[in-house]
Amino acid sequence: MDVKEQITKAVDKITRDKSLQEQFKKDPVKALENVLGVDLPDDIINQVVQGVKASLTADKISDSVDALKGFLKK
Repeated sequence: MDVKEQITKAVDKITRDKSLQEQFKKDPVKALENVLGVDLPDDIINQVVQGVKASLTADKISDSVDALKGFLKK
């Protein structure tokens, strides 16, 4: 199983769905199993959870930096 591919798939779905975002905050393992449609072994699901969290955090930081750049240009 390609963990990186699963992370990308999960991030894409979670970022587009507010209810999935809330579920991911409360129970990331359950949210990912719902998004991916499979029950993954603990070692793999934990890698995917960490990757999704890192990606979502990086996206938020990127959005904040972009907003700040836009503000500073005014």
